[in-house]
Amino acid sequence: MSSFSNPHYMYLFDLKNGKKKLAYGKSPEDALEILGFRLNKQEMDEIIGEQFIKISQRKMQEYIHLLG
Repeated sequence: MSSFSNPHYMYLFDLKNGKKKLAYGKSPEDALEILGFRLNKQEMDEIIGEQFIKISQRKMQEYIHLLG
């Protein structure tokens, strides 16, 4: 099956320190699960999973300064 039939999106999740964490997935839940594969428990605990915005790749440059 082609990956084009399952669209993915970029999400910016709020962190407890005021910064944001960029994630990629089919849904916000999927994006958090994918982050869990590369972050440790302490890093995952910093993410506020309910607070996120969905962004397009074209607009990513506007948010670079917020990443942490």
